Amino acid sequence: MGEHQDQVTLLLDGLSCAACVMKVQNALQAVPQVVQVQVNLAEQTALVRGNATPQSLVTAVQQAGYGAEVVNDDAVRAEKQQCKTTQEVNRRKWQGIIALGLGAILMLWGLLGGTMSVSQNNRAYWLVVGVLVLLIMIVTGKHFYQKAWQNLFHRTATMDTLVALGTGTAWLYSMVVCVKPDFFPENARHLYFEAAAMIIGFINLGKMFEAKAKQHSSQALARLLDLTPKTVHLMTSQGTQDIPLAAVKEGMLLRLQTGERVAVDGTVTEGQGWFDESMLTGEPLSVQKHVGDKISAGTLISDGTVIYRAEQIGEQTTLANIIKLVRQAQSSKPKIGQLADKIAGIFVPIVIGIALLAGLIWYVFGPAPQFSYSLVIFTTVLIIACPCALGLATPMSIISGIGRAAELGILVRDADALQKAASADTIVFDKTGTLTKGSPKITALYCFNDYSEKQVSQLAASLEQGSNHPLAKGIVQFNQEKQGEIKPLNAFTTLQGLGVRGKVETFELLLGNQALMIQQGVDIQPAMAIWQQQTASGATVVFFAINQQLAGVFVISDPLREDSVQALQRLHKQGYYLVMLTGDQEKTARSLAQGTAIDKVIAGVLPAQKAHIIKALQQEGRKVVMVGDGINDAPALAQADVSIAMGSGSDIAIETAELTLMRHHISAVADALCLSKGILRNMKQNLFGAFIYNLLGIPIAAGLLYPLFGILLNPMIGGLAMALSSITVVSNANRLLTFKVE
Repeated sequence: MGEHQDQVTLLLDGLSCAACVMKVQNALQAVPQVVQVQVNLAEQTALVRGNATPQSLVTAVQQAGYGAEVVNDDAVRAEKQQCKTTQEVNRRKWQGIIALGLGAILMLWGLLGGTMSVSQNNRAYWLVVGVLVLLIMIVTGKHFYQKAWQNLFHRTATMDTLVALGTGTAWLYSMVVCVKPDFFPENARHLYFEAAAMIIGFINLGKMFEAKAKQHSSQALARLLDLTPKTVHLMTSQGTQDIPLAAVKEGMLLRLQTGERVAVDGTVTEGQGWFDESMLTGEPLSVQKHVGDKISAGTLISDGTVIYRAEQIGEQTTLANIIKLVRQAQSSKPKIGQLADKIAGIFVPIVIGIALLAGLIWYVFGPAPQFSYSLVIFTTVLIIACPCALGLATPMSIISGIGRAAELGILVRDADALQKAASADTIVFDKTGTLTKGSPKITALYCFNDYSEKQVSQLAASLEQGSNHPLAKGIVQFNQEKQGEIKPLNAFTTLQGLGVRGKVETFELLLGNQALMIQQGVDIQPAMAIWQQQTASGATVVFFAINQQLAGVFVISDPLREDSVQALQRLHKQGYYLVMLTGDQEKTARSLAQGTAIDKVIAGVLPAQKAHIIKALQQEGRKVVMVGDGINDAPALAQADVSIAMGSGSDIAIETAELTLMRHHISAVADALCLSKGILRNMKQNLFGAFIYNLLGIPIAAGLLYPLFGILLNPMIGGLAMALSSITVVSNANRLLTFKVE
């Protein structure tokens, strides 16, 4: 299981409903060495993970009766999808207009007094009309009949089966009446040629509007793909030379001028500028970048000129990883969507069974002409049932919602996380780097036992020189400001939850909290007054010992982020139970949490204990969201019901998390949870609409209202209702594209 797994993207063709999705998914999962399959009806794509060959995947899809091609380049895939969608819109448009045109003429003939029944006088005319309708059905609805035939061959059924059966039965019955009118009683010679043509017309036009709406829902991802320029300015010994983006190599020096977008990730080597990073982080304010600062592909230099070194190119850029995450998430399914898929898998056969049963009941118990009524009921039930609305209900909400999340600087790894986040009631925050700025400053240094400030600063910085901990960085920076030198480190050990120990020259060094000093037998009594005073004010106190003797006390402050208090109050008002988790002393933590709307402070926590605390909260019946950014947060993130990582945090935290915030503000947590609720609400609306439509539509089509009110649904109305149900689902999902967070 530890082997490397490839990810293959297939661009599919011919999927029309949830039953098609299940067919393709089952076909791909049956291929040896396939580990995971995500089929997206709305995007007509499949993401396949495993070690199967791409050709074997394409063959499996083709054998299931659908088209497939391998497209791993996002830009190429987007271009092909755009091209396919445009072609489908144009094709469905003329197919719909032609079929509806002929159907409307026939319908008007009946409405304006013309007979729709066969007699010896008009039989020849109706035979010509029947042949003409057949030609129109073949030209405008060929795809339905081809798919239905393939389904029969593979012993499956989809929306195409329902359309083909319904329209085919209507036409065949009408044609038999024309050829053998004497076989039927006079009152059973009504023809349904117009219904067959208009059903195909309505469904084609419905699919056209659906394709247009789906195209609109994919715009967020398309905008991300458009963020990189096609060419770059390469710095050479002869000056500046324009080269294609694909020709950029690591280490190249590239020039960037006001109004241009960054092509690849890199580091500024010359100049300075203001960068608009809103398309990646959702943060509207421009950020100033100087020599040595990192810049990301897709961001815009709004003012200034810089030269930067290309470091991550192609698929390695932050933007490429964001696009990859967005695509994966858009193809994933929450549990609520998986339930809809299971229902869709048996939906079509059940509908065919209901249609046959309803037709039989009308044939046995219905009024005369029984056969004619029976046919109308059978056709209408088949046509009104809509597995496409059921199949689109969750994917469309996911595509629109995750696209909107990306615009707000929220990256979603898996759609199921959105469903879980929407039902969360408790949020646990790691303190350092999450609630606080994560860049602690040394606000005071007290020296003891005749050690000078320079000695303490140099030796402490030498001990912490290789550490990535924010407190360590604060001590190293403090030493740099004092222009102290860094001495070679001979030994170094991390003492989990306590501090560090090491050796510099002949000095045995200890740096850490009160517990470490007590454990190691260092007398810290002279510093206890300072410790009590500073911890009471919310500062962190770090003790430093040289050769088992107290040498210094560092007072470190890591203030809350500017938006933390306001964001925490916002979350508290929304009803969340807020917990702060920290390794700090109880006094320090409580002082910091004062006035922030935090409900519970858990202090003095060792990294290994964080996951246990999350588990304890879950055992209380709480649905827990964990927000963190460090390596030591990874186990707690994995344990939580929903994990949120700050985008500026460690790679392992981001890799573990289900949601990643590209802007480092706690308000983004509130935005993410608010959007999760909005997406889940939208999915439920779509599923409710699709289920209610079918639950009401099928019985009405079966003639339930006839005994009570004398109402019998026309098959054409069934076709129109079916088209409108899909359009409604897609249009409702597209409201998420303009979702406003509270």
